[in-house]
Amino acid sequence: MPPAYDVAVIGAGIAGASAAAELAATARVALLEMEDRPGRHTTGRSAALFSKTYGPAPIRALSRASEAFFDAPPEGFAGAPLLSPRGVLYPARGDQLPALEAMLEALSGRARLRRLSAAEARALCPLLRPDYAAAAILDDEARDIDVAALHEGFLRRLRALGGDLICKAEATSLSRDGGGWRIETGAGEIRAEVVVNAAGAWADLVAEAAGVTPVGLVPKRRTALIVAAPEGVDPSPMRMAVDVEEGFYLKPEAGKLLISPADETPAPPSDVQPEEMDIAVCVDRIERAFELSIRRIEHKWAGLRSFVADKAPVAGPAPDAPGFVWLAGQGGYGIQTAPAMGRLAAASALGRPIPQDILDQGLDPSDLAPGRPGLGA
Repeated sequence: MPPAYDVAVIGAGIAGASAAAELAATARVALLEMEDRPGRHTTGRSAALFSKTYGPAPIRALSRASEAFFDAPPEGFAGAPLLSPRGVLYPARGDQLPALEAMLEALSGRARLRRLSAAEARALCPLLRPDYAAAAILDDEARDIDVAALHEGFLRRLRALGGDLICKAEATSLSRDGGGWRIETGAGEIRAEVVVNAAGAWADLVAEAAGVTPVGLVPKRRTALIVAAPEGVDPSPMRMAVDVEEGFYLKPEAGKLLISPADETPAPPSDVQPEEMDIAVCVDRIERAFELSIRRIEHKWAGLRSFVADKAPVAGPAPDAPGFVWLAGQGGYGIQTAPAMGRLAAASALGRPIPQDILDQGLDPSDLAPGRPGLGA
C-alpha cells in the first residue's frame, strides 16, 4: 500500500515549508518537492526585506501578522535573529511626487514613515545623484530577512514534528480516491486526505493535473545582479533604495551592491535565467539614479514571482474541489508573509477558522479566496 498522510503539501519553497511545519503539529504531513533539494527556485533566489509598507493591502496585513514570529520564533527555530536592521528609502523624481504623496496617504496610521527632502535622502544614501531625487520616504522599520535560516527553520520544525520531506517527487497526477487524493509522484504514489497547492510558478499546472480550475497565475521574471560598490565606499550602513514606483532597487549585500530593474516579464514555469536586455535596462536605471559606473557584473540571476490579476495571494479551499487548498500567487512577498500565510493555509487545510490575530491586522479573507471575482483561466 502507498504511504498515507493527512495532508500532502506540494512545493517545498518558503510557502510550502511554512504550511507543512504548521500542519505537522497536529497532522501527518508529506512535503513534496520536485527538485533534488528544497528552495532551488524563487525562495533560494530572493533578496528579501521585511517591510510592512511593501505590497498591496492584503500583503501588508499578512506582513504585520508575521512580525511577531520574526521577532520571536519558536525556541530552536534558528541559531541567530531572523531579522537585522536595514531600513528602506523610496526616492522620487520630481515627476513622481504624486506617487510619493499617494504612498504616504495609503500607509497613514499603518507604518511609521518619514517624508525626506532631497538632501536628507542623499545623506542616508550617498550614492544617490544630487539631481535625481526631489524627495523621498524613509521606512526605518524595514529589516533584512535571513531567508536561508527562515526556510531551514521551517524544514527543521517539520522534521522534528514527524513530517516527511520527499524530494524528486514532482506531482504528475492527482485524482480523487474516496474521500481523499491519490498522488503520483516521481518518488512513487502517496495518498492524502487534503492537498495544499504551494507549487509557486507551477501551481496552475498542479491544479490542472488535479482537475481543479486554475486561477490564472502568471509567473513573471525578476532579474538581479551583484556589482561592486565604488572604490572607498562601504555600502554596509546604507539603507536599501527602492524607486517609489518600483522601477529599480539597490541593496547593500555583503560589502557589494545587489541591484535590480524590478522587472516583471511574463515567463513560463522554468528554471529561469536572466536575459541580456533586462541586464542592460538594470544598469541604465541604476546609473541614472546613482553615482555608479558599472563596468563588471560579478553575479547575475533571475527568479519567478507569480501573480494573479489583482496581485493578491490565492489562499484557501478551492470552491470546485473538496480537500484541495490553494497557497499561491504571493508575488515577491512570499518570504515576508510566510509565518502568517503558513498558519492561514494550515487552518484552511484542517477546516479551522483563520487565526484571529491575522484577521485583527485588517485582513479580509475574501481578498485571498480562490473563488473571488476576476480569477480563473
